[in-house]
Amino acid sequence: MTLRSRLGAGLVAIAIILVRPRGFAIQSLNGLHEDAKSLRDREFAALFTLGRLREGLNLLRREELALLFNKTQAARDTVDRELAIVGAMADTLSRFQLPRYAQDIRLAVIQIALAAPAEYKAALAGDTAQADAMSAKVFVPALNRADSTAIFAERELRDRTSQVVSNQSTRIGRITKGSIIALVLALLLAAAIAIWLTRSISAPILDLRSGMSAVADGDLTYKLSIPSDRSDEFGTLADSFKEMTRQLGELDKLKAEFVSVASHELKTPINVMIGYLQLLEEGIYGPLTQKQLEVHKTLVVQANTLLRLVKQLLDVSRFEAGGGRLEPRAVDLDHFLAELDNAFHVLAVQRDITFAVERRGDLPGEVYWDLDRINEVLGNLLSNAFKFTPRGGRVELGIEPVDGSIHMEVHDTGAGIPPEQLPRIFDKFYQADNQRAAHVTGTGLGLAIAKQIVEAHGGTISCDSTVGVGTTFSITLPTRVARRSSLQRVVTAGA
Repeated sequence: MTLRSRLGAGLVAIAIILVRPRGFAIQSLNGLHEDAKSLRDREFAALFTLGRLREGLNLLRREELALLFNKTQAARDTVDRELAIVGAMADTLSRFQLPRYAQDIRLAVIQIALAAPAEYKAALAGDTAQADAMSAKVFVPALNRADSTAIFAERELRDRTSQVVSNQSTRIGRITKGSIIALVLALLLAAAIAIWLTRSISAPILDLRSGMSAVADGDLTYKLSIPSDRSDEFGTLADSFKEMTRQLGELDKLKAEFVSVASHELKTPINVMIGYLQLLEEGIYGPLTQKQLEVHKTLVVQANTLLRLVKQLLDVSRFEAGGGRLEPRAVDLDHFLAELDNAFHVLAVQRDITFAVERRGDLPGEVYWDLDRINEVLGNLLSNAFKFTPRGGRVELGIEPVDGSIHMEVHDTGAGIPPEQLPRIFDKFYQADNQRAAHVTGTGLGLAIAKQIVEAHGGTISCDSTVGVGTTFSITLPTRVARRSSLQRVVTAGA
């Protein structure tokens, strides 16, 4: 699935998930609306009808009394009209699921209707006693029975309405709770999908960014965690990154081979130049004037600098190719440190810098190292320390045993190295921004060679620095190093 398809599917899924609780709420609200409509059209209408029925019964009672007192034809017609209205309302009750009450009220109305003509006749004839007797015996009991039935029906209807309202309240609570739960679940599921989408996109991007940073720092062996056979755009990018690092590795190898060959080829003509300069100095080709001697001195310095640079390039190339030969032998550690102290004492006096070699712990009397190579490493580190330390500063070489190895620290109170540049100080030709604080500039190869030599001895080298405070180089070496030929070095590197 491509990145665009994945994003589209994820967004559609999130939209569906978020719409579902809304649909559930709308459906539930529609159900509540239907129930409320049913309550209005049935229970409330029934209560209204019962109220009007009771009013009609009371009005019928008043009109019947008016007939007994007035004894007129108009009063009789009014009673008949009210009686018909009450009968119609009694028939209406059967539509509101109150059939028993409607039947009882209807029977009472029929009984009144059957007895009414005789009562009318007696009342209009002036037979008050007969009319009153019929009213007391039939009309009034029937009216009372109908009114009582209406009261019972009204009470039952109220109870039923209360139950319906209570049920609806419970249902509303359940719907509210269900809606909240559905919304929370939808949000959690949408958040999970969003997190999955974010991680599926951000993780490869972060991996690619780390890979590009590693390549920018010179690490061409960085492997992406993104499989190159992925079917989306990240798979294409991973495959392109892999091809890019392969081509850069080949270019770096070609560059190293070119530097090695060029350095080797330059060494011969430089040696010839230096040889002829020595012959000139010895007067083989005649005496030199004072001006010629000054030019000769400058040429000698520059030729030796060029020769040193070529040797450094050859050393780096040999170690990178696995051909850096070590010649370890027994080294008197105390004598070695004393020579270092003497060698840099004069430089410390000239630069007005305090220099000290500090021995800590129970140091072994003898170690088995390539003396020339280790002397080159420490000489380079101490030279850099003096180069970047101002007058009145301090340079220290500390040495102590640690877990069967020898730990050495070269510390200075110089300019320091910016923290963002520390990871690259051991790269070839790399020079930190603190070069302006140095008395002389370098080539950027010394630390690269030092790292190669230390690692060839099976040791480690690291650097800790604070700008404006100072720098500390730490070296850890085993006390004994096995002799390695160029062939053994290659095999060991492969293993």
